[in-house]
Amino acid sequence: MTKPGELQINLLRHGEAQGGNCLRGRTDDPLTEDGWSQMEQAVGQQQSLNQIISSPARRCADFATSYANQRDIPLGLDSNLWEMDFGSWEGQTISDLIQSEPDTLSRFWQNPMIQTPPGGEPFAEFRQRVLNGWQQLLEKHESGRLLVIAHGGPIRLILAEVLDIPMENLLRLELPHAALSRIRISRDANGTLYPSLAASHGERSEGW
Repeated sequence: MTKPGELQINLLRHGEAQGGNCLRGRTDDPLTEDGWSQMEQAVGQQQSLNQIISSPARRCADFATSYANQRDIPLGLDSNLWEMDFGSWEGQTISDLIQSEPDTLSRFWQNPMIQTPPGGEPFAEFRQRVLNGWQQLLEKHESGRLLVIAHGGPIRLILAEVLDIPMENLLRLELPHAALSRIRISRDANGTLYPSLAASHGERSEGW
């Protein structure tokens, strides 16, 4: 339960998507049946949510819409929460890329800030987009409980911002399908924010 004046944000990664384990940024695959079950188990009986905010991607928005309608919770879609565009890597597996572009893939894993997937979204632009959305969310909501449904990349960026993790260490944050991370944010009298990671849950899985 949140304290007066405290904002609690539950970050939920989408479940397993159709098409298998691949780099899926703007590829708009829906959830599998297992993906739906993973997300249902992750959210459980969330109580007293003030709003649900979701990426427009089907693997996020389909579940968000269903969950919001069932519980009569306001729902908003935020395009800032879209996953990174992987360009020509879209739909390819890590195994494929190890065979076809091992050096480029290795540089991306080591530091995505300096290696952009061919034809993809530059990391600096991706980060700025996601953090713009995060800042707008914090400005709009000063207290209450929110459920944010997004992708591995955007959630990693938000967690890195909260925990002050260097961007070159971003991929050390494991986020399996339907991983749920809870952030608490308090404000002092001057409006200064004090965020903390309260909990993180999820089973290990592959995928971005």
